[in-house]
Amino acid sequence: MLEELLIFTRGGLILWSLAGAAAALKGSPIDALVRSFLLEGRSASAGFTHGPHALRWTYDNALGLVFVAVYRRVLHLLYVDDLLVAVRAEFARIYNPRRVSYDEFGERFRQLHLEVEARASRPSSVSAKPGPAASSPGAPQPHGGGGGGGEGEKTADESGKDDSDGEPSRQEKHSPAADGSVNGLEENSHAGHGGLVVKREEEGGPNNGAFNLENIKKKDKKPRPGRDKKPVPKDKKPSEQKLDYSNPADHGGGAGEQTAVNQGKSMMDKDEAVRSTAKDGWFSSMFRSIAGSNAELKESDLQPALKSLKDRLMTKNVAEEIAEKLCESVAASLLGKKLGSFTRISSSVQTAMEEALVRILTPRRSIDVLRDIHAAKDRGAPYVIVFVGVNGVGKSTNLAKVAYWLLQHDVSVTLAACDTFRSGAVEQLRTHARRLQIPIFEKGYERDPAVVAKGAIQEATRNKSDVVLVDTAGRMQDNEPLMRALSKLINLNNPDLVLFVGEALVGNDAVDQLTKFSQKLTDLSTAPTARSIDGILLTKFDTIDDKVGAALSMVYVSGAPVMFVGCGQSYTDLKKLNVKSIVNTLLE
Repeated sequence: MLEELLIFTRGGLILWSLAGAAAALKGSPIDALVRSFLLEGRSASAGFTHGPHALRWTYDNALGLVFVAVYRRVLHLLYVDDLLVAVRAEFARIYNPRRVSYDEFGERFRQLHLEVEARASRPSSVSAKPGPAASSPGAPQPHGGGGGGGEGEKTADESGKDDSDGEPSRQEKHSPAADGSVNGLEENSHAGHGGLVVKREEEGGPNNGAFNLENIKKKDKKPRPGRDKKPVPKDKKPSEQKLDYSNPADHGGGAGEQTAVNQGKSMMDKDEAVRSTAKDGWFSSMFRSIAGSNAELKESDLQPALKSLKDRLMTKNVAEEIAEKLCESVAASLLGKKLGSFTRISSSVQTAMEEALVRILTPRRSIDVLRDIHAAKDRGAPYVIVFVGVNGVGKSTNLAKVAYWLLQHDVSVTLAACDTFRSGAVEQLRTHARRLQIPIFEKGYERDPAVVAKGAIQEATRNKSDVVLVDTAGRMQDNEPLMRALSKLINLNNPDLVLFVGEALVGNDAVDQLTKFSQKLTDLSTAPTARSIDGILLTKFDTIDDKVGAALSMVYVSGAPVMFVGCGQSYTDLKKLNVKSIVNTLLE
């Protein structure tokens, strides 16, 4: 059953609501839809789930209207998209920009609802009848698989896997049916003209030696990297030198005599100049691909410009999935719009993409860390920042840069050495603490990081320190034990800010890293309100030239803002993300 259908303008004016305009946006999942998708241009999928609700929406770009339907996700209402199209067409017929109330539309909507629901129920009963006949070997199969059955779709997926890879799959190598005696007949019935059987013979059937043990042995004899290691001489005894220098008494002499390092003003407090992108002159623009006569934009008109724009984004290191979704969002915002007489389609697409990128990269909440620190100081508690991320991205180095920046603003800092896993991690952080002349809380190695962090926060509270910077061990997003340990640290200590430290060098992997980190922290959270990633610290930004797409991919996936950007090896090489500069670089 449809719970809500809402019609409103892009400016937020509600024109008509199935449940009543007075209560349409109060406590409704439409609020989450507007905040998470519509305001940031993430509207490509036209589908969204929020709690027990599912939402579908569509636009009328020519009129600037949004149509949103809400229903229980367990119902799987298949007619909702058709209903939205019918409502959009009917409402556009009576829409007047000067009107703000359309109470009479309720009766027409009920008629449309009944008509669409009746149409949706008829095809389902008809398509269910030929199901058994479709499984017969000789039955012809229509393109696309017909009525969406279970076994038919599964067989199509399996045959698709066989066609996509030239080598035999793992299942073919180990299953007795992989020689084509059983699966070959079954898949041939779905292939149509036996094309799959011919391909299997070309790839290697039983007569071609696909399962020849001699071939397998030859493959195993190939040298593998890392296997051929030189034997250790027997007379070479392991060094008995103590490797754990985490004794608090041993701070590496001369710490009291050394003064805090001063490398000048941090780049966080400097304004970055934005390069102006050169634009075409009026005459050159007028004579280039002029699209006039106030024609409405269609999908075929937008495809060439969108494809060029997608390729450009991918060359700037934007993940392919993100570039595809962005182009779909731009297309959804332009379809049906009318262009002026001297407006090019490519320039309209470029402008729409620029607006979408600015919306996505602009933080939705305040990222003024200094203000939050002073607010926590007024409460009498230290402000806790936890740095998390995969291995080797520069968490400890950039943690020291953040500490240096905070010291320049007269904020007292305590470091917490909670990387008790990597050898040398405590010594590295101790070196930074000695150079910056700030206290460090450490308990050595093979300790519970959550307990170490708790002790550091308690110590900072006793010493009236303003900020605690918690260094954690690098971990891959698929490492379940280490992700559980990280979740325990966050749940036990409830930090004020969880920063994901990621490299600006990564492309598609940024999506996987951030998605799985956020998902793991949410799934393993024991708090009433699940904690996730609050902000992003991008490292190695000075090594990528114009390949700045990782910033866009990370923000798009997580919704968290980029709060710091590391751009060098010294303590001053930390700056803010300049949104306008990133957008210009992506589109130039």
